[in-house]
Amino acid sequence: MLECQRDRHVSGAWLAEELGVTRNAVWKAVEALRAEGYVVEAATNRGYRLAQENDLLSPASIERFLPDGHPFDITVRKSVDSTNAEARRRALEGAPEGVVVVAEEQTAGRGRLGKTFYSPAGAGVYLSVVLRPRLQADAAQYLICAAAVACAQAIEAVTDEEALIKWVNDIFCRGRKVAGILTEGIVDMESGRFEHAVLGMGVNVRVPASGFPSEIADVAGAVCDEAVGALRSQLAAEMLARFWSLYESLPHRSFYDEYRRRCFLLGQPIVVARNGSRVRARAVDLTEDFKLVVELPDKTRRELPYGEVSTGPA
Repeated sequence: MLECQRDRHVSGAWLAEELGVTRNAVWKAVEALRAEGYVVEAATNRGYRLAQENDLLSPASIERFLPDGHPFDITVRKSVDSTNAEARRRALEGAPEGVVVVAEEQTAGRGRLGKTFYSPAGAGVYLSVVLRPRLQADAAQYLICAAAVACAQAIEAVTDEEALIKWVNDIFCRGRKVAGILTEGIVDMESGRFEHAVLGMGVNVRVPASGFPSEIADVAGAVCDEAVGALRSQLAAEMLARFWSLYESLPHRSFYDEYRRRCFLLGQPIVVARNGSRVRARAVDLTEDFKLVVELPDKTRRELPYGEVSTGPA
């Protein structure tokens, strides 16, 4: 209720009447919120107000930035092993499409190819969505690329930072990785279609108080030097809404041109790491189904459906 009335004070008497509790119960609830880290202002004869600088995530704080009639059922957890793992557990229990798991912290956040995703409390947006796409498994790349475009668009909308895509699933701002996408799913072997998919998006909103771990300090960055207000909630809502608009027409790949425009590897010398080897190449194009076209030193070309690429030396 305080989230919905964030711009004004709300009297304790009104809250008590609306909730069917005593004024003392309202006071205790406010104290409980303060103990969780919320800044709740209190003014005599005016009531309570949630301070504008609050950036703790909650379903209400995210939903106030979403359009009416949105399809999401949002849960926010203080800490989970991985939002993808939690969403996958819920999908296996029959959770419908649109269930969203958001976490303040991941203790075992994961990226592609078994990598970890550093996810400390209060520093980022970590969320996963349960999907039940009518999609062949070999088109999973569409989900990843749609999410990458949505994530880049959301970052730009909220922060004004230019967001570029490193094929296939990383988002960069000012030359540093600020976000990653991870898609997992279960496929019906008979039809080749997804029974369900889980889409995870993780964004570094601010640099953690203790900095990034040494192994990623040279690469990792954040979308803001200083995040103010409910920026994380707004970013989460933008990511979800923009992804859903692309997801609803996924087979049409309406986002292809924008993905290609943001893909900063095109035209660059790269190193391709596959099957334990590293090969120099040049990224020259992107196919309509999002395979990276590379030119090898002998001038032959290959289409990479997946793989790890970098701009560093072999």
